[in-house]
Amino acid sequence: MAKHGNMIVGLDIGTTKTCAIIGETTDTGVDIIGIGSHPSKGLRKGVVVNIDSTVDSIKRAVEEAELMSGSEIGSVYTGIAGSHIRGFNGHGIVAVKSREVDEDSVRRAIEAAKAIAIPLDREILHTFPQYFVVDDQDGVKNPIGMSGVRLEAKVHIVTGAVTSIQNIVKSVNRVGLDVNGIVLEQMASSEAVLSKDEKELGVALIDIGGGTTDIAVFAEGSIKHTAVLSVGGSYLTNDIAVGLRTPVDEAEKIKIKYGCAYTSLISPDDSIEVPSVGGRPPRKVSRQILGEIIEPRVEEILRLARKEIVKSGYEDLLAAGIVLTGGTAILEGITELGEQIFNMPVRRGRPVGIGGLTDVVNSPLYATGVGLVVYGNKNRSERVFKKIEGNMFKKLSRNIKKLFVEFF
Repeated sequence: MAKHGNMIVGLDIGTTKTCAIIGETTDTGVDIIGIGSHPSKGLRKGVVVNIDSTVDSIKRAVEEAELMSGSEIGSVYTGIAGSHIRGFNGHGIVAVKSREVDEDSVRRAIEAAKAIAIPLDREILHTFPQYFVVDDQDGVKNPIGMSGVRLEAKVHIVTGAVTSIQNIVKSVNRVGLDVNGIVLEQMASSEAVLSKDEKELGVALIDIGGGTTDIAVFAEGSIKHTAVLSVGGSYLTNDIAVGLRTPVDEAEKIKIKYGCAYTSLISPDDSIEVPSVGGRPPRKVSRQILGEIIEPRVEEILRLARKEIVKSGYEDLLAAGIVLTGGTAILEGITELGEQIFNMPVRRGRPVGIGGLTDVVNSPLYATGVGLVVYGNKNRSERVFKKIEGNMFKKLSRNIKKLFVEFF
């Protein structure tokens, strides 16, 4: 297999599946050239609980993506989720040298915003600038070149548990891959499924994965609020398995093929075949019963998400409504139920603005994976510099170690 320097790889390590997506940079953006997916058994609610199982699923997903693209992967951008993620807004103030805002002033203001007391077991993952205040002029998106003596940066800071971050990096490294960057999953998904206009008008992204539901609220073109709920699509699967007395694997297939989150859309005459346990023959069950199991759980997830959005204080700014993505967003009737709960427009979020294998990734299921590739493309220069710096340090360490071995 060949190595290509213009490749970017997104690795979505989820609770139910691990997905590797290979993108190739072009003059217009990114073309998707390879996709690999494998069931994930080593995570619980977005957090690694079994490194060996996680490594195995990453390895298989990566091999499949490499085979499809005919390329060899060396490094990845990987997503992170889980209840350990915390997001909050902060601000930093600095004096402007020479009375004109330059790049150094902006950098210092953002660094000042990051200078907060964080527990030793936590680490800053992202600092997203929202807007700047130059003297008394607020709402400034790009203050560079403006005259002033005081610059204030308003930012959104995301932190995560150090051990959870380390376990993800360790799992990826054990497959023989470098980690170019760790990206908040809902931030990655937003890069793939949200338009610039939606972010300006105000929109809430709800990414319902297998083990977690990730929320990101955007307004005035910047991220205002993030949250992670410890509920997801696997709860639906477990409810179906118990309610229909069928194995969990079969319950997952039934959910994907026949699931509906809004029972009003189900015909009373519809029936499905349900495999039994213990060698018993399969049974015919009304699809209405399946809907009555799924709808309350989806409603619960969406109401928890609404509660989080209301708590953020940005509910009235969501002129563009709600965008649902993630594997659970594929469910029939979920947008209708969402509109009823949120009382605003709701749509499914599918990856847009990409080329290549668009028909293959045209599903909410691949929003995070594609988003990681898009994010990596946008932040490539910064990350590549950090990676080169890291590799130089590693090489230097190896050389010093070699000298010690030779002489001592």
